[in-house]
Amino acid sequence: MTTLGTAETFKREWLDGFATAYGRTVRKVPGAYGVVRREDTRPGKVAVVIGGGCGHYPAFAGLVGPGLADGAVVGDVFTSPSAEQVYRTARAAESGAGVLFGYGNYQGDVLHFGLAARRLAAEGVESRTILVTDDIASGPAENPERRRGVAGDFLVFKIAGAAAERGDDLAGVYAAAEKANARIRTFGVAFGGCTLPGAAEPLFTVGEREMELGLGIHGEPGVRTVGRLSAAELADELVDGLLPELPEGDGRIVVLLNGLGRTKYEEMFVTYTRVHERLAAAGLSPLHTEVGEFVTSLDMAGVSLSVMVLDDELAELYAAPCDTPGYRNTGSVLAKVDLESTVDELLAGTQPGSTVVDRALTAALQSIEANEDELGRLDAVAADGDHGLGMTRGMRAAVAAARRESETISGALLAAGTAFADAAGGASGALYGVLLAETGAGLSGLGGDEITAGHLAAAVEKAVRAFVELGKAEPGDKTMLDAIEPFRTVLREQAEDGADVAQAWRKAASAAVTAAESTAHLVPAKGRAARLAQRSKGHPDPGAVSFSLLVTAVGEVVGKDEN
Repeated sequence: MTTLGTAETFKREWLDGFATAYGRTVRKVPGAYGVVRREDTRPGKVAVVIGGGCGHYPAFAGLVGPGLADGAVVGDVFTSPSAEQVYRTARAAESGAGVLFGYGNYQGDVLHFGLAARRLAAEGVESRTILVTDDIASGPAENPERRRGVAGDFLVFKIAGAAAERGDDLAGVYAAAEKANARIRTFGVAFGGCTLPGAAEPLFTVGEREMELGLGIHGEPGVRTVGRLSAAELADELVDGLLPELPEGDGRIVVLLNGLGRTKYEEMFVTYTRVHERLAAAGLSPLHTEVGEFVTSLDMAGVSLSVMVLDDELAELYAAPCDTPGYRNTGSVLAKVDLESTVDELLAGTQPGSTVVDRALTAALQSIEANEDELGRLDAVAADGDHGLGMTRGMRAAVAAARRESETISGALLAAGTAFADAAGGASGALYGVLLAETGAGLSGLGGDEITAGHLAAAVEKAVRAFVELGKAEPGDKTMLDAIEPFRTVLREQAEDGADVAQAWRKAASAAVTAAESTAHLVPAKGRAARLAQRSKGHPDPGAVSFSLLVTAVGEVVGKDEN
């Protein structure tokens, strides 16, 4: 069980400790939860920037150094880093030849890295993206683009880093990484769940005589439960799962037996003996074997088996030297640590204001804090259980930012949206950030006394269009859109009927509450929850519920202001 740190401070504290311990190799990016190589990337070299949520060490920060990544950005536990954090880290690593982004195929990462790539492009910095999709348990073979990235992250990053180190241009580095990803397959098993920092219980448990096959790396349970297997039987299960999936080659492979955080190395070596025998019997020749921890899941008990089918180029790139804290480590220069302010400190430095935005956001924060555990419980049904924590982080940051930018409603909401996305991370962070910022843009130039229900309805319409464009969700996919769309519709109808702001907002909020409750009958088609869709049947969508809580709390404030 994880006992050190709290959910609120874990990311900052472990990254500070990491940068202190390995300052001879890496340095922190000012103003960001990211690290880059201690020495600047040489001019004209493609910068390989990787990232994802923390809890997976040595992925991602531990893989920064010569021969591997130039920079890594980390989000909160099992949560994607925000677009702002990605952008700052990429800017710190980039040296004139463009950026290759590499990360696992998760919605939050796709959204935030995608937003950062757009911003770089607007500034004339070219980038390409490789989505790692090695996990055979997370999608069908005929649709590999639907699969997630697990331990294969390490192998793809190693190939990309070596290609960039030898001087390939951006197109060449991307081509090498894409080839590696297409030739990697991973299958895993869990013996016990992991525990989030500060939590008293694991996200899920496994029976003493059971195993979960097909687990992910975010604390999700597997897709199939089986009885406990011996080391040899476990090796057979893993190899039998991978062999039918492996692409054709000349027999040369890289084998990675990856520990998830709690399984001992000695136990993995026992299992590997049989793995090697089975692969050799299938006519495969492991040129490189790695047994250890490369992409973990906090303190989860379990292992995964990855195989990369080599050709001449991949064999050369994988054999190329690298020097990182988590894979190979040298050097002796201690970095200067730049400790950053926490949101607690930011809030302590400001006082609740008298503006309607501050009162509304503060009420929304209080509602989310009161329901944080329940939102986490709903999210844990088919995902990783961090929605409540992420919403609290996002709202706290949003309130602090709005207080600093309180001169106009538009400016306060824009600042709140940017801060929410940065602090919350994940898909929800990006999507709520867009809603807040775009609503603010729609109210530009208006003061509190000037805003009518029509103004609000138009601003919300604009925000929802941006939300749909970014998230690609549709009504019925069991996402927060299933609560947002009824809210938008009723708000517009109330405005057209001549209702005042308070009445229109409360009616729309009531529709959102009803719609959120009704999502319990839906099956998710988007995001991480879609993989375990049937488990969520009978439970409302956590994003829809959090949205209904927010708009209900805001409605109570608006009602008081109007009376």
